[in-house]
Amino acid sequence: MKSLIAQLRTAAEKHALYRRTRDEIAGMPRRVALDLGIFPEDAERIARKAVWG
Repeated sequence: MKSLIAQLRTAAEKHALYRRTRDEIAGMPRRVALDLGIFPEDAERIARKAVWG
């Protein structure tokens, strides 16, 4: 079983990855995002799925 500190570190790393992914998607020029089939308004949902499945 992982130690509490290791679990907290893993959770913090995943949350940081979520924030970076969300911010990159949301900050993408709309035209580029739409060309990729991504709606910037869905940044939170897409990032959540990418990080936590």
